[in-house]
Amino acid sequence: MRIAVASSDGKFVNLHLGKANSLYIYDWSDNDGVNFVEHRKLDIKESGKHQGSDVLIACEDCDVIICEQFGFKTKIKAEDLGIKLVVEEETPVMEAVDKYIQHYKFMNS
Repeated sequence: MRIAVASSDGKFVNLHLGKANSLYIYDWSDNDGVNFVEHRKLDIKESGKHQGSDVLIACEDCDVIICEQFGFKTKIKAEDLGIKLVVEEETPVMEAVDKYIQHYKFMNS
């Protein structure tokens, strides 16, 4: 499973999806655990509106995006792409990733 986290610093989930100019990408599997893949910088304007679609396009290879917030239109577009959106407010990145994985395991057991 590939998980993107909207974070300005790689330490905390702290970006709205439509303003996420920085994404930290992780892969997770039962066999290998969680592994950092890359830091993606996006050309998202701080003052721009309705940029969630641009972030989704940059995350088409991801199964999950963890962010601070997202808009309704972005949620619909994410569902169409098969991407799950998860809200975590000011949570440490690895805590948010681990929390999602534990929830995923619980729901699929």
